[in-house]
Amino acid sequence: MSAVDDGWAGMGWEWTDHDDIRRRLDEGADPERWSGGRPLHRAAVFGSSEVVAELAGRVADVDALEGGVTALWEAVVSRKPDNARALAAAGADPWQPSIGGWSPGRLSLAGPTPGLFPIPAGVHLTTTERAAAEEAARLVAALGEFHYDGTGLACVAGIDAAEAVRRLDAVPVEDEVIDELLEAPYEYDMDESLRIVGVTSVPGGCIVSQPWGYAPQMPGVLARLSVGTVCYGLYANPKSGNQGSFARHGTIESRDGHPGGGPYENDTPAGVLNCYLYQHRAVAYSCAAAGVSPTDARAVVGPPDVWVELPERNYWSD
Repeated sequence: MSAVDDGWAGMGWEWTDHDDIRRRLDEGADPERWSGGRPLHRAAVFGSSEVVAELAGRVADVDALEGGVTALWEAVVSRKPDNARALAAAGADPWQPSIGGWSPGRLSLAGPTPGLFPIPAGVHLTTTERAAAEEAARLVAALGEFHYDGTGLACVAGIDAAEAVRRLDAVPVEDEVIDELLEAPYEYDMDESLRIVGVTSVPGGCIVSQPWGYAPQMPGVLARLSVGTVCYGLYANPKSGNQGSFARHGTIESRDGHPGGGPYENDTPAGVLNCYLYQHRAVAYSCAAAGVSPTDARAVVGPPDVWVELPERNYWSD
């Protein structure tokens, strides 16, 4: 059956109209296929519990896989507890192993609804996993909500702002220059504005920030900051999404991170947990990846401890 005659023509992101979904199904819409995917997986993330229950009652296997995961996994990861309950009531298995060896049920123990399913004997989080979940909840709450599209960060463990400035060979910027730049950062000469960054000490280390650009994540910056320690760089690219890089002991180990996204099919168990805990929270993810623990968002949104200017050099190599 082709994508145009499967009964789902016109369906987009909204899967909450139970009457419309039921009508389509009664008129022959395919409960197993929508635009190359599975309707139940789509509804698990974007639908209502009524729609999820309707679809779950029409499919051959409520635990069928799409992208290697079940609809119940999608509901749990997307923090849709009502949809997850509807799937479990329809027979979905909360304890079926999935990405990184996690089951939807055990992963839910680390989130905001740990009592989502009856827990079998012996199923629990490890001490390390519980501590990670508690720190994630604290960090997300401490940072709060703020706009960060276009922001660049480097979260560095074990050094303070003064040491970061020393490692970067940076010099303080005069107040009047900063005042002018902050009034209209995107009208400033880019060659100059990209060399100006804020640096702030936080518990566990420091954060280098740039609200208008990617400079803190440039390889040459991360390499210098990470000597003898670790550093996670973020650029919240308004066009292509969040980009992450990890550096250790002066070497860039990864440049293809997607902070705030996932979990992804080949993630490690720890990677799955971190993606779940910090989904859509790229700044908090970046802090956690480096091991820094800010108590508020000042290091990101300003004002920083100090504004400094980087020297002219090639920052696109380690």
